[in-house]
Amino acid sequence: MQIKDVLLAPGSGAFFYDDQAAIMAGASQDGFIYLGEPLTPGFTSIRVPASSLSIGLVFDDGTVAWGDMMNVQYSGAGGRDPLFDANQISALTSGVVGPRLLDIDASRYLEACAKVFEPFEDKRLPLAIEYGVSQALLRAAAYLGRTTMAEVVCAEFYLPLPTRRVPIYCQSGDAREINVDKMILKAVDVLPHGLINSRQKFGVKGQTFVEFVRWVATRTGEIGHPGYHPVLHFDVYGCIGLEIGLEPQRIADFVCRVADTVPGFTLNIECPADFGSTQAQIENYAEIVSILDSRGSGARIVVDERCNTLQDILLFAEAKAAHLVQIKTPDVGLIADTVRAVLICKANKVGAYVGGSCTETDLSAKASVHISVATQADMMLAKPGMGVDEAFSIVGNEQNRLLATLNHRRDQNENVG
Repeated sequence: MQIKDVLLAPGSGAFFYDDQAAIMAGASQDGFIYLGEPLTPGFTSIRVPASSLSIGLVFDDGTVAWGDMMNVQYSGAGGRDPLFDANQISALTSGVVGPRLLDIDASRYLEACAKVFEPFEDKRLPLAIEYGVSQALLRAAAYLGRTTMAEVVCAEFYLPLPTRRVPIYCQSGDAREINVDKMILKAVDVLPHGLINSRQKFGVKGQTFVEFVRWVATRTGEIGHPGYHPVLHFDVYGCIGLEIGLEPQRIADFVCRVADTVPGFTLNIECPADFGSTQAQIENYAEIVSILDSRGSGARIVVDERCNTLQDILLFAEAKAAHLVQIKTPDVGLIADTVRAVLICKANKVGAYVGGSCTETDLSAKASVHISVATQADMMLAKPGMGVDEAFSIVGNEQNRLLATLNHRRDQNENVG
C-alpha cells in the first residue's frame, strides 16, 4: 500500500518552551511565569506554551500512521534549532515533504527516510520535521509489516531482538521534593534531574546543590523499599562552571566532593559547564572525564549542551568526552539517527542515554521507547511533561507492552521451530 494522503493537525507539547538565556541571567519567577524580557530570538516571553504539529500518513485502507513535530524546552540555546514555529513548519511540510511522501515505499524505512529528507534549497530540513515525519514513517513501516517499531529498527539495522529492559530516568521539574518522593515510591531506576538551572538553585559555591544531593540519597533510604538503590542523576545546566570557574581541574574536584557526600551511589552530573563551543566542550569534558577516571570516582559526566547532532555525538564519543551522552531526540532530528547515535556510543564504549524533552508528546515518547529497547540503550528518559506520574506511565507501560510482545513472538517462533 502506498501513502495516498498527508494530514496535519495542530497540537501542544506537554510543557513549555523556556528562554534559557534569560533564566540563567537571573529572571525571577512569579508563580509559574518568569518576569522580564526574553533574550533568545523568537521568544515573545521567557516562558511560552509548547506547541507541536502532528503529521498523519493515510493509506489506501484508511489507516493513518502519526508522528509529532516539536522542539525542545530550551530551544535556541547551545547551538539548537530556534523556537518552534508551527506555521512555518506546516508550510514547509505541506509544500515540500508532503509530495515526497506520496512517492515512496513506506515499507522500506531507511530508504524512505533517505528520499523524504533530502535537502531543500541546499539546506537540511528543520529537525522538528525530520523528527516527527520519521516517527510517522516508522509507525507506517511497522503497520505494513505487521510488527512493532522496535522490530523494524532491528531488521533495518541488523540488530538482534532485544530481551533486556532499559532503565528509566525521571525528571522532577521545580517541584523537587514532592516529585522525588513520587520517584522513590515508584522505584524509578534513575532520578531526579533536579532542574538546577540557576545560580540561586545551585547556591554559593554549590552548597544548596550539595545539600539537595545529600537529601535525595537520604530520602531513598527513608521511604524506598528495602534494597532500592537508584542511580542519582542531576542536571546542573553549566552552573558548576558559572560558580567556580571553567578550569577542568576545579570542576573535577567539585564533582568528586559531591560524589563523596553520597558514598555507594553512582552519581551522574549532566552539563557541569558550558565552554561556549562544541570543540571547547569536547576538549574540556575529556579532561574532566580523565581526571575522574584516574581517581576512581563514583561520578560520571553526562554531556547535553553543545552535543546536539549525530556528528556532535560521534565527536564526543570518539574523544571520550563524557561517560554518558544524552541523545536529545528532537535535536538529533531523524529518529533513525538516534539509533545510529546509540550504536556509535556503544562502539566507543560510552554510555548512551536516549533523552529528549518535557515538551514532547505521548507519540514521540512511545517511538523513543522502541528505539531505546531495540538498541538496548543504557537508559531512557520518562517523557513528556514534568509531572513524573504521566511520563513514567507512558514510557514504562510502552516498554512493558513491547517486551511482552517480543517475548510472545519469540516463544511462538521457538514452538514452530
